[in-house]
Amino acid sequence: KALQPIVSEIWLIEITTILPIMSTFNHSELIKNISDNLVPLRKSQPDAMQAFGALSKAALAEGVVSAKHKELIALAIGITQHCSGCIGFHVKALIKLGCTRAELDEMLSVCVYMGGGPALMYTAEALKAWEAMSVA
Repeated sequence: KALQPIVSEIWLIEITTILPIMSTFNHSELIKNISDNLVPLRKSQPDAMQAFGALSKAALAEGVVSAKHKELIALAIGITQHCSGCIGFHVKALIKLGCTRAELDEMLSVCVYMGGGPALMYTAEALKAWEAMSVA
């Protein structure tokens, strides 16, 4: 119990440091920049890049598991792997697929359960991306 105040203070410092940065993070711009930056690779390595696109399309296609649930899984992996670009791309896809905020929130709680504090920081990022992209 003696460590609890220290942990709480550190936690508060982490959250108050990360959240203002994330509040200005623009995922729509990030995913556009990623796509633009990959143009040269698409030109120099067309077979590999087309194969990656085909893999993505096949993996995320409707099946026994719905496309929306596959995107929720992909976003969860992006969050727990600390991938801001993944968060942007998969949040955008989830909005397009009609994911609800309640579905997102429930999945995010699993991310925090499995990934702890680091996943919580990227969960905040995903929530910010959701808010920004939902109104766009």
